[in-house]
Amino acid sequence: MNEHQQQPPSAEKLIRILAFTMILSSMSATMFNIVLPEISKQFQLSFAQVSWVSSIYMLIYAIGSVLYGKLADTYKLKNLLTFGLLLFLVGSIVGLSAQAYWMVLLGRILQAAGAAVIPATAMIIPVRYFPAESRGRALGITATGLAIGSAIGPVVSALIVSVFHWRWLFCIPLLILVTLPLYRKYLGNEQGQGGRIDWLGGGLLAGTVALLLLAVTQSGWIFGVGSFMLFLLFLLRIRSAKEPFVQPRLFSNKSYSVGLILGIFIMSVGYALPFLTPQLLADINGLAPGWIGFVMVPGAVAAAILGGRGGKLADTKGTRYLFYTASTLLLLCFALLSTFAGVSPYLIALILVFGNVGQIFMQISLSKTISLSLPKEQTGVGMGLFSLLNFLSGAIATGVYGKAVDLGAGSSWNPLNLFQGASTYSNIYIVLVALQAGVLLLFMLQFGKAAGQRKLQLQTTSYK
Repeated sequence: MNEHQQQPPSAEKLIRILAFTMILSSMSATMFNIVLPEISKQFQLSFAQVSWVSSIYMLIYAIGSVLYGKLADTYKLKNLLTFGLLLFLVGSIVGLSAQAYWMVLLGRILQAAGAAVIPATAMIIPVRYFPAESRGRALGITATGLAIGSAIGPVVSALIVSVFHWRWLFCIPLLILVTLPLYRKYLGNEQGQGGRIDWLGGGLLAGTVALLLLAVTQSGWIFGVGSFMLFLLFLLRIRSAKEPFVQPRLFSNKSYSVGLILGIFIMSVGYALPFLTPQLLADINGLAPGWIGFVMVPGAVAAAILGGRGGKLADTKGTRYLFYTASTLLLLCFALLSTFAGVSPYLIALILVFGNVGQIFMQISLSKTISLSLPKEQTGVGMGLFSLLNFLSGAIATGVYGKAVDLGAGSSWNPLNLFQGASTYSNIYIVLVALQAGVLLLFMLQFGKAAGQRKLQLQTTSYK
């Protein structure tokens, strides 16, 4: 929507429906993690084999988010949501009735192919239905839904598995279907200019992402070479196609391109909190899975409560203010984790509050910054690519962190950390401090200066 248009009456209803959708969507992505050992035992498979229950979901979810984003530039968003949520229903039914492992995987693939419409929608609705001055609050509400889902997902999963078979986990996300009539009612009939979809370009992009994830998760250089070759073909395709899947001029937008780079590092750094923390608490503190969940809940709850506040800060104080606040919290969190890795879990729970709140503030700030850098006709595919890179960088970061833990450390790089056996985690966190500082510097160089110049131009214009 135009930055000066009035906010439509349905906008507030839509953003609350979307927040509920995000809760269930984020739960669906993580609920199966704690039952992988049970699946392995039932089908007599290795843990590496059953890990595809989660990996395949993330892979399809990442690719689908950008595909739906592109389709949203051509088709009605309400129709895409209808298709996606009904496909999600089919996947859930297949998974619930699974009697063989291939049916479990098929169910997760169909679920992900349908649910991928949700992250695209979560980026598009705030941009289309909210003016710039209130967009941060809208993004904050959806981010809060994401945080709540992440916080309660493991708890709900544990409760269900303790009473029912793990296959019933396919049923819980079906509550998302109650939102479909509401989306049909409140979403407008906005439709892009039409045009053809470059399915070959989309397929090359999907193949690039799929092989890259396989290269990381399977440590196969052949997959890496294949990913690179498909990426080169994708670049050639978008430069030669009459109506390319991604317009090359999208990347000539420097603010958008820098925003994508920032997003890759921000997601990679932030994913250390949900992935590394459980390993730290299990390896060094010797906690059982249930107690690890309790340690992580305060940070997730704090992020859920303060997410809306972060969105309001982005609107009232500006995205730069929120970004600097988020960076300060993350730098503090990683510095403290590096220093106190191995200490009491109660202190770790407190430190995680700074990190989780900082990460959600960071996502809100960057999402609004990127959305403001895109023209309306490129919003769908632009924000879809942003979602894709977020998921992809998170998946890759998981592999990197896992390998770093496996390699171990001979000594601690942080002289303040005196906890024996925690050197590996302490070293990873100190590297994350450096990476986060680099992210802050890049943001200041691109958006801090640009924002300052725009402010000066506005002041000069007002004086005239």
